[in-house]
Amino acid sequence: MTLHTVYRPSLALLTDLYQLTMAFAYWKNGKEKQEAAFHLFFRKAPFGGGYAIAAGLAAVVEYLERFRFSGDDLAYLAGLRGNDNRALFEPAFLDYLANMSLHCDVDAMPEGTVTFPQEPLLRVTGPILEAQLLETPLLNLINFPTLIATKAARVVQAAEGDPVLEFGLRRAQGIDGGLTAARAAYLGGCAGTSNVLAGHVFRIPVKGTHAHSWVMCFGDEPAAFEAYARAMPNNCILLVDTYNTLQGVRNAVTVGRQLREVGHEMAGIRLDSGDLAHLSVEARRILDEAGFPDAKIVASSDLDEYAISELKRQGAKIDVWGVGTRLATADGQPALGGVYKLSAVREHRTQPWSHRIKLSEGPVKMSTPGVLQVRRCIAGGAAVGDMIYEVDCLPREEPAIVDPAGRTRRITVPSSAVWEDLLIPVFRQGHRVADMPSLTDARRRVRQQLDRFPEGIKRFDNPEEYPAGLEVGLHERKMRLVRERSNTGKG
Repeated sequence: MTLHTVYRPSLALLTDLYQLTMAFAYWKNGKEKQEAAFHLFFRKAPFGGGYAIAAGLAAVVEYLERFRFSGDDLAYLAGLRGNDNRALFEPAFLDYLANMSLHCDVDAMPEGTVTFPQEPLLRVTGPILEAQLLETPLLNLINFPTLIATKAARVVQAAEGDPVLEFGLRRAQGIDGGLTAARAAYLGGCAGTSNVLAGHVFRIPVKGTHAHSWVMCFGDEPAAFEAYARAMPNNCILLVDTYNTLQGVRNAVTVGRQLREVGHEMAGIRLDSGDLAHLSVEARRILDEAGFPDAKIVASSDLDEYAISELKRQGAKIDVWGVGTRLATADGQPALGGVYKLSAVREHRTQPWSHRIKLSEGPVKMSTPGVLQVRRCIAGGAAVGDMIYEVDCLPREEPAIVDPAGRTRRITVPSSAVWEDLLIPVFRQGHRVADMPSLTDARRRVRQQLDRFPEGIKRFDNPEEYPAGLEVGLHERKMRLVRERSNTGKG
């Protein structure tokens, strides 16, 4: 991600005002150096599915490396007023921000990791003022790409190995929505994008053909096809449904023969409306009988994982799927719902942590105390369970997993299993300590990760619940803290 190529150098004001008012209050009360631990996670898998794909870390890394308050930022903050029309922030606090650099430790799941509800995607420990200021930007940079990467993985699964192209820029939520969606969709498994700026910024393959307006500006369809083939003989995919789809396929065949006479090959046709199953079967027959068995049939028209699955079931002869609006806008799930919760504090990094917990009437909204790590259990090459545990209290010799949503289900971990910790060090004392994998490597990780999991958790509807929860010792400490805080009202 190259944030500075699209936005101004300073993004420190990419936050909610209450983060800055809390930061000021920490400073005013002499608590700005107190150590805190925060975790970023989501409570429910998106799209009614069984998992999510972690994404957005590359942008987080760039944001943290470039974090600073510019003179213009501070001048704006100096002009903010409170209810009494006096300055909201004291000049000395703004001087503090001007000279502040980050000293936080950050651990995170690599992009492309399969993750589950309640598991920290990212952990921040360090001075509470700094860690608090990171809440909003980190959620902003993680939530949406994780949502889109997950949607893309589902669409790619439905396509069963056929290439999927992200076509959503025109319907995306602004410039950043289009760029972020294109990158996350490629990470999730899409083969390319129509978004040329995303292709340039992220080095994603770009794909495209022509629109109905091209055909309509000519007197007839054959003339439009012939003109396009002359202009783009090495990228000739013809949109055939402007007037009569099957006649459009026959017109494309005529132009394909003309291309062959000058040493080029028609790449294919695109269907954008109508009964795609029936039309693709008939189009395939026409193309094959005319001697164009290698011409691809590309389909678009409000596709998503459900539509693609149904078209596959109906025997559609579609080779490439162009998915736009429903992918780039995460149709059916407007937000991931990621949260960033305080879980521990201490006066200095040399001291032990003191746990903090947020209570709730609903168990799923009750936070988990401690400084947490996620450990994945692998048996026979397959993922069989994830355990959230506290880094200062290693799991018992025969660990068990307890459902974090408050249910009594417990799962014993196989003694022969091997473990891998999912949160890796990214920053230490504000300095990056890990190289970020390339977008290509992160994309490959998605496929490798998904192959480890049972098919049941990848079902689109009513997926199997993967065993992911708290290490039994952490669960017991959490329940003890719940009882204590419920009686005293102290967090």
